[in-house]
Amino acid sequence: MLERVHFEVGETAVTIISEPEYHGIAKESIFETRDIIQRQIGLDPLFRDTLEPYLPAGSIHPILKRMCEASAMAGVGPMATVAGAVADMAVRSMRDAGARNAIVDNGGDIALLIEVPVDVGIYSGEFTSGIGFRCEPREGIFGICTSSRTVGPSISFGRADSVTVISENVLLADACATRLGNDMVSHREEDLKGAIEQVCDIEGVEGAFVVMGEKVAMKGRLPHLIRTTESTGRITTREF
Repeated sequence: MLERVHFEVGETAVTIISEPEYHGIAKESIFETRDIIQRQIGLDPLFRDTLEPYLPAGSIHPILKRMCEASAMAGVGPMATVAGAVADMAVRSMRDAGARNAIVDNGGDIALLIEVPVDVGIYSGEFTSGIGFRCEPREGIFGICTSSRTVGPSISFGRADSVTVISENVLLADACATRLGNDMVSHREEDLKGAIEQVCDIEGVEGAFVVMGEKVAMKGRLPHLIRTTESTGRITTREF
């Protein structure tokens, strides 16, 4: 029986959905991943501060290397992948412990491992209340990551209410959502089209969905769009 639990530590606020015996494994993974990233920042503050692709000198932990690689593909700084990295590692830990269905929603950056259909709502404020994706079962972990100028704590230099990117690489989905959000600076259709095409041309990106005011743009291979009935109380935000 899948159960939902909310968990917070530091700046991280997640919703974990899995069988209850895997909740503790996810939480332990979140502590560990945060510690790895915080230690790197302590040694090299530029890892946290830069908004450009960056690879620290010397040997680094594999998750830090994945953050740098994914962010470089998107043309953004490593911390643009941090929420996706935390979610991805938690789902990987649950999978390695035997979980067959595991979801970690880290403030709208979601890592999923599913054998049953799952509906994922996209909250973009007043314009898209009730819009979401129906995600069908698939092999392996994948990511649905969202960035926004108007909703949540995401740093975005664009004007989009939400941009959502899907990829088997959760960190890449997170980085590309940041990139696409930054590129959404104009309501002109040709600018929307150009920005979304550039992101969808990045290897590993399956598709993207953008909400900007009353305009919606989409490209690539996306789950089926649905109307959702979940309330905003299901949005993963800080509670404590």
